[in-house]
Amino acid sequence: MNFLWAFVVGGGICVIGQLLLDFAKLTPAHVMSSFVVAGAVLDAFDLYDNLIEFAGAGATVPITSFGHSLLHGAMEQADEHGIIGIAIGIFELTSAGIASAILFGFIVAVFFKPKG
Repeated sequence: MNFLWAFVVGGGICVIGQLLLDFAKLTPAHVMSSFVVAGAVLDAFDLYDNLIEFAGAGATVPITSFGHSLLHGAMEQADEHGIIGIAIGIFELTSAGIASAILFGFIVAVFFKPKG
C-alpha cells in the first residue's frame, strides 16, 4: 500500500506541475521555483512532514522536498545558533543534493555537446 500512496502523491505533484505548464503558461523555471516555495510554505505550517509520513518517496523525491529541507534545516539551526544558524541549516541538509547537481552537471557538460 505504501507504494500506491507514493505513486499517487508523487504523480499528483507532477500533474499539478504539468497543469501549470499547460494552462498557466508558466516556464519550467517558474514551476520549479513555485514548487520549492510551496514545499517551504507547507513545511512552515508543519504539513509537509505529515505528507512525507503518509507518502514516503512520493513526497521526498519531487522538488517540493527541497524547499521543505531548506526551511526545515534553517529553522532547526536558527533555534540552536540564532541568526547564523539560518545559513548553517540551509546548507547542512541540502549540501549533498547541491553538490550532486553541480558534479553531475559538470560530468554531463564534459561528455555531451550542447545544441546551438
